[in-house]
Amino acid sequence: MDKQKWNDRYKESDFAFGTEPNEFLKEWLAQFPPSNILFPAEGEGRNAVYSAQLGWNVTAFDQSEEGKEKAMLLANQKKVTVNYFIDNCENLPFAENSFDAICFIYAHFNAEKKADYHTRLNKYLIKNGIVIFEAFSKEHLEYRTQNPNIGGPTDLASLYSEEEIKIYYKDFEIVYLKTEIINLSEGKYHNGQGSVIRFVGRKNVAK
Repeated sequence: MDKQKWNDRYKESDFAFGTEPNEFLKEWLAQFPPSNILFPAEGEGRNAVYSAQLGWNVTAFDQSEEGKEKAMLLANQKKVTVNYFIDNCENLPFAENSFDAICFIYAHFNAEKKADYHTRLNKYLIKNGIVIFEAFSKEHLEYRTQNPNIGGPTDLASLYSEEEIKIYYKDFEIVYLKTEIINLSEGKYHNGQGSVIRFVGRKNVAK
């Protein structure tokens, strides 16, 4: 992830992706009782703050100081608490089995690190814990070319496929996994039609 890029984007007065939560997250989070939840690469905090409003004990992290500042502003506006770290996936202070849920909402990691990052983060999830994931698919580049306002990475390797998800979460029960064409309206930088991977998984159910 390009830290300076995100700091520059989050310095803007408006929230880059709005202040409303992601729709897929809303749909699935409502199906689980609130407990301890982690948001990697959480940016300006819209999803973390929403989860805190539902009663979850929320931890988030990102490399961007500007993102954290906006997240804290939003949390204060909504009168909730979010435990927010400035860090990357390689230096996190958490113990294994610390979280009941991990939510990846457009957490596009550098291509050479994303497999390792997902493996590392899986350690922090309890047995039977839940992953909720939405990110742009490898088919998304065509949509981005037609409409740059939809956003997303410009390199194929940073995008996701269902096959990659099955590898990263090989010990998980797949509750939901689809490549879908959706219409996004999330702030300034996610607008229009795009191709996404949506995944919900439960850790190590059979073990």
